[in-house]
Amino acid sequence: MKKLLTFAVCLATLASASAQKENVEAAKKLSGKFDKLEDARSLIKQAMENPATANDGNTYYIAGKIEFDAFNKGLQEKMINPNSPSADPVKMAEELLNGYQWFIKALPMDSVPNEKGEIKPKYSKDIVGKLAGHTVDYFTGGGAMWEAKRYYPEAYQCFMIYGDMPDLAFLGNKAPKLEAADRAQAYYNAGIAAYSGNAVPEAATAFHKARIAGSDDPNVYIYELACWQNIAQNDSTQGAVAEKNIYEIAKAGYDKFGLEQPVFLNNLVNTYVLAEDYESALATINNLLATNPDSANLYGLRGFVYDRCNEDQKSIDDYLKAVSYEDCDFENLKNAAKKLLRVGATKINEVAANDTNGKLQVRNTYYEPALKIANRAKEMNANDSDLEYVLENINYAIDTYFPANR
Repeated sequence: MKKLLTFAVCLATLASASAQKENVEAAKKLSGKFDKLEDARSLIKQAMENPATANDGNTYYIAGKIEFDAFNKGLQEKMINPNSPSADPVKMAEELLNGYQWFIKALPMDSVPNEKGEIKPKYSKDIVGKLAGHTVDYFTGGGAMWEAKRYYPEAYQCFMIYGDMPDLAFLGNKAPKLEAADRAQAYYNAGIAAYSGNAVPEAATAFHKARIAGSDDPNVYIYELACWQNIAQNDSTQGAVAEKNIYEIAKAGYDKFGLEQPVFLNNLVNTYVLAEDYESALATINNLLATNPDSANLYGLRGFVYDRCNEDQKSIDDYLKAVSYEDCDFENLKNAAKKLLRVGATKINEVAANDTNGKLQVRNTYYEPALKIANRAKEMNANDSDLEYVLENINYAIDTYFPANR
């Protein structure tokens, strides 16, 4: 009886395996027939879920082939009837992503040694040809997904696949030769898509690849910086990694763009300050001042460094030097006003209550210049809440300590 049961189980297993292989074959026959696409997908899905065919590379090869055949059908229809359902750009991009997913899963299964230890791939060559031949279509698919506001993961994945194609080892000599600028653009697009989809770590990876590809767009560097600043603020465990990456990006950005893009120098100096390496921060700025003696930003930046290492008078001197230039920017004006306000608050507390001259000196040295500078900044940006707070504190101090002089 036990033997009969075992035999029955074996027969059932064989029957199941046979049925699933029939599903794969049936799905294969439906491939390329757009009106039967969902039927083909349903059949292949059953094969993927059944242990008899779930680990068979042919299952995933057929799954990928179904998607690419549907995509190719869409391309044909597009030339005849652009409004055909099979030619829908978003659906075609989905087919590309599905096909890539299944082909990537099928490839390693096709290289498993047989019982003799031999590796005899059956469909790897076709997979390689199909993937390499559709390289440009992934870039187009990324655009379609972007237009549909499917930023992440779909648009991101399409652009990343395009950019990564030349580096995919399994493509061998079929790997496409893409221009570095085109790859950089694809990675940049992927970064923007991921950033728009709140996938910040993935966006950082994409922007990094765009930068390494040689992008000449400063926004690539700026967005990569923004990603790591965001990561540092929202994940305390990534603080050290973020600081390291911010330094690397800022240094690369400064080396490439110089003072043309102050954001990189500012971030570079800030990394030195955060590490309390004031010597390196000051040396970097002083070297630049030697060849750029009339840069308001450099004086403002040095004022910031001196502020952080508690050199108050040197900080004030540099901020006042910065604001003496007509082209001094809003942030340096605001920071100068803040510095004068803070030091003024300290100084007024050191003056005796009956020392009228001492009070006037503090007013004329710190509060009045701070008010003038803050009002100048307000002319540039009247809606900055931080500046409004600074102005309120300056006016409050003047009204409180020097009411007779208003």
